[in-house]
Amino acid sequence: MSEVLGRLADALGGLARRDEPLGPRTTYRVGGPAALWVEATGQEALVAVHRALASVGAPVPVLVVGKGSNLLVADAGFAGLAISLAGAYGDIELGEATVRAGAAAGLPVVARRTAAAGLRGLEWAVGVPGSVGGALRMNAGGHGAETAGVLARYQLFDLAGGRAETHGAEDFAAGYRYSSVTAGHVAEWAEFALEPGDAAAAQALVSEIVRWRRANQPGGSNAGSVFRNPPGEPAGALVERSGLKGRRLGSAQVSEKHANFIQADEGGSADDVRRLLDLVRAEVEDRTGVVLVPELHMVGFPDTPVAVVRASRGGGG
Repeated sequence: MSEVLGRLADALGGLARRDEPLGPRTTYRVGGPAALWVEATGQEALVAVHRALASVGAPVPVLVVGKGSNLLVADAGFAGLAISLAGAYGDIELGEATVRAGAAAGLPVVARRTAAAGLRGLEWAVGVPGSVGGALRMNAGGHGAETAGVLARYQLFDLAGGRAETHGAEDFAAGYRYSSVTAGHVAEWAEFALEPGDAAAAQALVSEIVRWRRANQPGGSNAGSVFRNPPGEPAGALVERSGLKGRRLGSAQVSEKHANFIQADEGGSADDVRRLLDLVRAEVEDRTGVVLVPELHMVGFPDTPVAVVRASRGGGG
């Protein structure tokens, strides 16, 4: 793989940086570097990435990075190409009953902008510290709402085929924290259908959600909920019932405030977070019979699956 990445780096030229810190770009703020890093400020950069991928003639591990709010990067780093979006991909355009936001736009920013304009339906997003692109990939949600409920249209760039396609909400096959957006897609923008309403009421709801999060969820270095909630009993309650609230392993600790959060110490180890996650999962299964499924996306660990892209020549038109 190092040979393939070397050829890819040559093909990308000045567009890519080698051994770029990746862990500090996540909300855990721990973990190693990406072997290659590209920051795309427009579609022309994504076309260039596609052409470079096609030129190497081999599958390449690819990771699209948003705000890093649901991501844990191993201390060894990510042996592949990490892509982030910037520039115009962060733009937000308000309409009479819609908002179109670039994939790099932060969900809390979109929530506050729409609420201030009296557009209702995205207030819940103020509590999700991710990007619009991440929301599409994971069907992000909170407080009884989710991305699929307000999505009208969205555009994806297919890294394998080298083309952008606009989709309607009917194409967004989504469920609990997953969607039809794959690891080989780079989301470019999303348009949400909202309801015109009272700005004061919308902003009051935004403030209420922010207060609730501060009261019920820990701050510091974490990635939100570590496990998906299984049917019946929330994951945090199962962890707490298993006597694991506050459990520490090296530089990682199950939060004393919310047992479905694992905190990382400043300057700590991503591998410690992973080991603690595995310990919690095993003990909860042993004590309750419930197998918890991680919601956290983990990369760079020996047993975590790697999404690869094999690009075809002739795309980018």
